[in-house]
Amino acid sequence: METKQKVEELIEEAIQFQASDIFFLPKRDQMMVCFRHSNAVKEIESFKNDEALEVINFLKYAAQMDISEHRRPQVGAMTYRYQDQDYYLRLSSVGDFTDQESLVIRIIYNLETSRYFYPEQLIYLKNLAQRRGLIITSGPTGSGKTTTMYELAKEVGAQKVVMTIEDPVEIHEKSFLQSQVNSEAGISYESLLKAALRHRPDILIIGEIRDNETARVAIDAALSGHLVLATVHAKSTLQTISRLEGLKIRKDELANCLTAVSYQRLLPTNEGVACLLDMASGEVLQNSIEKSVRGNFINWQENLQNLYKGGEINDETYQLYQEG
Repeated sequence: METKQKVEELIEEAIQFQASDIFFLPKRDQMMVCFRHSNAVKEIESFKNDEALEVINFLKYAAQMDISEHRRPQVGAMTYRYQDQDYYLRLSSVGDFTDQESLVIRIIYNLETSRYFYPEQLIYLKNLAQRRGLIITSGPTGSGKTTTMYELAKEVGAQKVVMTIEDPVEIHEKSFLQSQVNSEAGISYESLLKAALRHRPDILIIGEIRDNETARVAIDAALSGHLVLATVHAKSTLQTISRLEGLKIRKDELANCLTAVSYQRLLPTNEGVACLLDMASGEVLQNSIEKSVRGNFINWQENLQNLYKGGEINDETYQLYQEG
């Protein structure tokens, strides 16, 4: 089988599987190929090392990466057309201590509506978004945070300017002005954030608040009347507040601009996956901001138990997601 055909079959199989990533992982005398879907990584097949080298070099060449470099980290991008639809692929390669190269392909899908266990939660968030201010979504990688932000923005952003700042862009949405970090070109989160405010968007989506400067710009934008939708890495709903404080944001600033904080995960069901949200807003949020020691969730465990009792999730899922 030709290398091109192997690559096409792998990518198309991953798209059909709705995989978020394709992994090429070196294992001594062979290369393992795995797909990530939701929180699970599934082994698909293996290649001999010489076959794997051909596949990786083919992909790197298509993504405008240096095929002669196998040790230093590289990034690249390409577009793959399948069934009259474009899929955007982000590639990342790096060599290990034995000089064997690994490659990861992130598949960027067009925006699709997620399934939520409690749709009224998303409706409530959309109503909160009408108030402006800062809405923060937390959760691990692959928990659907970007999809939730985009759904909020599309709902309240009709006939408005929506601008995104991401690293990388994960969902392509033609109605948004999407910008992307490019370290090699000197385009940082901070420079894009400052430029974004000069564009005067009605809604600003920040892919991730990752440091004090990013947090500072997000807070200032929210205080000046923008609707700012952003994500942070936090282990629970209320610890999202603590995370912002750790980035040197004062309690009074949070009290004045923070509209809602939420935490979410994608849980496996018999019909695929669905999103479970936990959120804090209003008086509950304000009281939590004032506390020096905070809990974790509002009603995560209660909702999880209801899903288990109703047969929507199995015992394994119920136990696995107890702590978020």
